[in-house]
Amino acid sequence: MATNSHPRTPLNAKSRTPPYASRQSLYAARNRNLLMYSSAVIVFAVGVTYAAVPLYRMFCAATGFAGTPNVGTGRFEPARLVPVDGARRIKVHFNADRAEALPWAFTPQQKFVTVLPGETSLAFYKAKNESKKDIIGIATYNVTPDRIAPYFSKVECFCFEEQKLLAGEEIDMPLLFFIDKDILDDPACRGIDDVVLSYTFFRARRNAQGHLEPDASDKDVQKSLGFGDYEMAPRAEIRNAQPGKSS
Repeated sequence: MATNSHPRTPLNAKSRTPPYASRQSLYAARNRNLLMYSSAVIVFAVGVTYAAVPLYRMFCAATGFAGTPNVGTGRFEPARLVPVDGARRIKVHFNADRAEALPWAFTPQQKFVTVLPGETSLAFYKAKNESKKDIIGIATYNVTPDRIAPYFSKVECFCFEEQKLLAGEEIDMPLLFFIDKDILDDPACRGIDDVVLSYTFFRARRNAQGHLEPDASDKDVQKSLGFGDYEMAPRAEIRNAQPGKSS
């Protein structure tokens, strides 16, 4: 009886792969995952660096820290924008300043307005470029007393936005705001009859990240934001430039 002289092939022999091939595939997959993770971390870190200034402004606008009024914080539901009848009116005074390096005229169009909590009000500032060159300006702002800042909400304003005026150009800049009616429930704000909203215009420049910022000393900018009484840490480049500090 004839027999099959071909050796039998073990089951699944064709599906087996050498052990070293599996290890190489595993290491390659790990390296790809590590590369993707590292790239994501780098992209995130760069994004945070570029977003640092906007995030800081968002924090101040959301919390009312140091007299920074709220801007676009989701308080603008129609039910909240209703004047509270019978409440005491609050007089809002408008102030305008500018840096000496900015050859603009900058003034409020009204000295003050009186508003009820929950009542929206429209005000205007006027700016004129009195130089013979086109200039970009940027404004900072704060409100006093600072304890009212969490309730002072601006629906529309020109703060922290690029304002380019051509030589000799004059423009009106609108400001739409309201004082949130929650102020009536805050014991710290009882008895407040007068509020001062201050804007300061600076010549604008671009920092290392490409963001527009006031072309002025940190001390002057912090003072215009209402941080004049707070001790601020020096910038990293200043600290690194000090003797004995490594760069």
